[in-house]
Amino acid sequence: MKEILSKCGYRCDICPAYTGNIKGGEDRMKVSRGWKRLFGFEIPPDKIECAGCHNEGRHADSNCPVRPCAIDKGVENCAFCTDFECDALKTRTGFLDDYLKNNAEISKEDYERYVRPYASRERLLRIRNKPESCD
Repeated sequence: MKEILSKCGYRCDICPAYTGNIKGGEDRMKVSRGWKRLFGFEIPPDKIECAGCHNEGRHADSNCPVRPCAIDKGVENCAFCTDFECDALKTRTGFLDDYLKNNAEISKEDYERYVRPYASRERLLRIRNKPESCD
């Protein structure tokens, strides 16, 4: 699957809640349990599904402040925003930074499934710092 970035830089294509990655109720249950165990997010399994920021449909976080902001500003993602690293974006990048500082021990499987998709700050910084094409 091609890399798909959300407005805040999350990797939809590897997110366990992304619609294309959910195979059924067991997947939803695993994600619900994993998010609760690792991050303290209590989201019922029947609410675990996300169409991605660039698509209409269900979104795992219907209260996300980043998606509507980026849409209003007309930016592909926060890397292209003049207010980069605003408070809204920090709600999406800060939780993971705090988690990783406090939980040095994490299995490779948990990292790949529950951390890697959401390590967005570095992705956004790479996009912001990428030299513009000369085409």
